[in-house]
Amino acid sequence: MKRILKGMIDTMNAVKPPRMTALRELHEAETGGPFSILIGTILSARTKDENTTKVVKVLFSEYKNAKELANAKLKDVEKIIKSIGFYHVKAKRIIEVAKIIDSKYKGKVPADLEQLVDLPGVGRKTANCVLVYAFDKPAIPVDIHVHRISNRLGLVETKSPEETEMELMKKIPKKFWLEINDTFVMYGQNICKPISPMCDVCKIKKSCKYYSMNVS
Repeated sequence: MKRILKGMIDTMNAVKPPRMTALRELHEAETGGPFSILIGTILSARTKDENTTKVVKVLFSEYKNAKELANAKLKDVEKIIKSIGFYHVKAKRIIEVAKIIDSKYKGKVPADLEQLVDLPGVGRKTANCVLVYAFDKPAIPVDIHVHRISNRLGLVETKSPEETEMELMKKIPKKFWLEINDTFVMYGQNICKPISPMCDVCKIKKSCKYYSMNVS
């Protein structure tokens, strides 16, 4: 896995150094606490990273914590996040989540998978993102990029992101878990795209099942 991760990073740097993912930007930001990462992850679903980053910045300049967002008016939140996909649903959801974090957890996001997936609209991927980006706890968040690339490389043969997560957890040493989502997502956005992957520049293509079966 070390060789695969390094090969991805070397490929991206050789072609064009990629911009950070939205969640990595939130993690690096001064205001990037667990609550902003939780809300940012919920908002990021089916939304471009650059949109997520902008919206979260504005949202948290207006509402500093769970208590403030919990007491926000729905129409005001909708107005702020209007540029992202499914903003009506997401505005309602993040206010619901804020209310639970404020009342049940006294404003602090739990660092526990089971407690996170109990929150409305939070599935395993979102929960795992919070563990990785907010708490630096080993987990493997599997989105469409991680799922696609893991299957293309032949690391797994799975039909769903949930299956992919379970198989990767079995096969990959825990010391690499924190790096997988960030690196695979950037690679999926920039090199190993859904359509017309850039196999010609990929430095790990010799280890890739997709390349050996479809290109070479």
